[in-house]
Amino acid sequence: MEGRKQIPISVRNIVVSQRKEGKSYGEISKIVKISRATVQTILRNYRETNSTENKPRTGRPKKLSRHDVSSLLKEVKRDPKLSAPKLAEHLQNCCNVTVTSRTVINVLHDNGFKSRVARKKPLISAKNRKLRLEFARAHLNKDVDFWKRVIFTDESKFNVFGNDGRSKVWRKPNTALDPQNIIPTVKHGGGSVMVWGAMASSGVGRLVFVEGNMDRYQYKNILEHNLKASVDSLCLGNQWIFQQDNDPKHTAHVVRDWLLYYAPRQLNSPPQSPDLNPIEHIWDVLDKKVRKYDISSRETLKTALIRAWSEITPDITENLVNSMPRRLQAVIDAQGGPTKY
Repeated sequence: MEGRKQIPISVRNIVVSQRKEGKSYGEISKIVKISRATVQTILRNYRETNSTENKPRTGRPKKLSRHDVSSLLKEVKRDPKLSAPKLAEHLQNCCNVTVTSRTVINVLHDNGFKSRVARKKPLISAKNRKLRLEFARAHLNKDVDFWKRVIFTDESKFNVFGNDGRSKVWRKPNTALDPQNIIPTVKHGGGSVMVWGAMASSGVGRLVFVEGNMDRYQYKNILEHNLKASVDSLCLGNQWIFQQDNDPKHTAHVVRDWLLYYAPRQLNSPPQSPDLNPIEHIWDVLDKKVRKYDISSRETLKTALIRAWSEITPDITENLVNSMPRRLQAVIDAQGGPTKY
């Protein structure tokens, strides 16, 4: 519960002076626009202390001075990933003051900072920010029918033993995507089963397990045997559009030559843009689903992935594809930087 609002000392002084001039409690209340009871309290305190200043407060004195708090907040802003014990150690070293981690946490809470799990987002270069911005502006006004014709594809790795690798940061509300509050990531970090998959607004296509390190020839082979089959099963018609990112194996000559003949309508996402490919969300859904099973080997992981893939319904994929205009607008709003997607 919030504390009572304090009456400014200047107002208290007016109350006292008006009373000395013979004004009644009610008259003073109307002049300074406070309640009659508050006027009475101010005058009672004045009679007891002969002052309009606040009474000396009782209770335990604060452990940290204003300078100490300022130093603590400055350190948190410099590195939001520091733990409470580390921040307490900082105060000991810089200000020669010893406090517990609980005190540090309380002070940070009082100043609007909460401990939150840092979001993992791609570390986007200035060049790729520009490319993302150009892509978003070029496709922002595409209608729903355009996005319904797109088949989104991607690869992902899944760990046999899941590990979310969560790190916490001290941050204020609505600052989750500030650069200092995110964990930069690179694609395919760790894992033991790699898959290629496809999806469209109408549902998911094929899920293919990739053996070994996928090169341009294996990627082309996957497209040859699974892309058109996915298009047909998703009922995309003859005007479908193939989406992929700019991974080197995707842009290799042997792949580009094949695509020119078999997938002439293409949508190539800019680098470092998982937020512009809805299938990335499907990978997250898959990972959460498979963690409900007892995964002890690559084979049990594959079985769980197949089962989880079959449980993804068209309403999920439709909602994801319908979010494309919002995703593009978010990229524009972030000037090409990371978004919440």
